[in-house]
Amino acid sequence: MQLKDEVWSVLEEVMDPELHINIVDLGLVYDLEIDSNGKVEITMTLTISECPLKDVLLNDIQDKVGAVSGVKEVKVNLVWEPAWTPARMSDEAIQEFKRRQSIS
Repeated sequence: MQLKDEVWSVLEEVMDPELHINIVDLGLVYDLEIDSNGKVEITMTLTISECPLKDVLLNDIQDKVGAVSGVKEVKVNLVWEPAWTPARMSDEAIQEFKRRQSIS
């Protein structure tokens, strides 16, 4: 498996701390770049700019991606344009969100 694929797989394990759906399926990750020195640069957004658990999420990304063999540095760029909307969610995330809403 190539390094970029491994990092994507790890990002799929990072859960939004409030919605409990992974950040890839939520559509929060806009771009992933890895240079030849193992520096990973993730461009992403949050569901809301005032996310109270932002630091928890960013630390989880740093820890998980940083633990991938071959990764030397992790940089996360938070952007607000384009703004996140539920339309960015994968079909799986939408179904999980609906399932959770019906339980509560």
